[in-house]
Amino acid sequence: MLHRLVASVLGPDEADDAIDRLVIAPALLEDSPHTSRAQIAMALNIILFSQLLERVPTAARYVSEATAAGERIRFDHGALRTIDGPTGALPRGFGAFARFLEPLGYKAAGLYPLPRLCMTGRAFAHRDMPEDIPQYFVSELHVDALPAEAQAAAARVFSSSVDPLGPDEWTLLNALARDGACDFETAAAGLPGLVRAFGVQHGAPALADYETLLAASSEAAWIATEGNAFNHATDRVPDVVALSDALKARMYPMKAAVEFSANGRVRQTAFLADKVMRAFRLADGSLVEREVPGSFYEFISRDPVPGTGSLDLTFDSGNATGIFAVTQPQ
Repeated sequence: MLHRLVASVLGPDEADDAIDRLVIAPALLEDSPHTSRAQIAMALNIILFSQLLERVPTAARYVSEATAAGERIRFDHGALRTIDGPTGALPRGFGAFARFLEPLGYKAAGLYPLPRLCMTGRAFAHRDMPEDIPQYFVSELHVDALPAEAQAAAARVFSSSVDPLGPDEWTLLNALARDGACDFETAAAGLPGLVRAFGVQHGAPALADYETLLAASSEAAWIATEGNAFNHATDRVPDVVALSDALKARMYPMKAAVEFSANGRVRQTAFLADKVMRAFRLADGSLVEREVPGSFYEFISRDPVPGTGSLDLTFDSGNATGIFAVTQPQ
């Protein structure tokens, strides 16, 4: 069933590769007459992970080398950025994603202020299999905290946003909210729209507006070109410090230092964001391309919570603020 779901978007051959490269809990691979919300949630994550590898050559290189060595990736979480401001037909901020993550089985699992970035992060963990189904870290940028000229630029860029969810998606989400499962046909019809939600919902920004946003907030500028795409996908590894040193020795473009949470149980680092070419509108209506930071790939180590045996699945505001720096223009 999981393979059928992934193949309905990626095709059968890519579905084979996408599933084989990840650690998948056996319960998610079981077949049944109906698709559970857990299977649909995992299928969505597998597809998004595969799409990130297509956009991020450094991540694709690392994953290819790891799988060639017989390793599988333990996908910990995906992150995305949203706009808490005028967003046209798209619900503003984290609400654009909470509205469908909740029917998929997710619950709010933590609030993380990011004041230096004029942002707030929210974690969403799966109710059924929190350690096995990747979490989402959804951040929102508070436009009203930016200078007036940047607020005006943000309104011009993001007010044209469309809503990627339509009747097929809501048929799926309503069935999951009611029953926690649905038939394959309903899942296959609605899944592509959920994938599209992790994309750019507005038109090409004016270059002048992009430069105004960049001067005020590199995060706002990133959303102007990349929208709500996976900002990064994260690989849960046993020892992120040792891996960081090893990857630096192999000349991977690593973040300089590993981030440690306040409690010491969560440690994170990342590759620097790969560069991408994006189109911008000029005053005369023509388009010009510029190189900008795209998405990236992250690594995390999580220790158990003392006395529980369960992994510490929390995040850390300081860690997140440090990780955000890898998408700043270099």
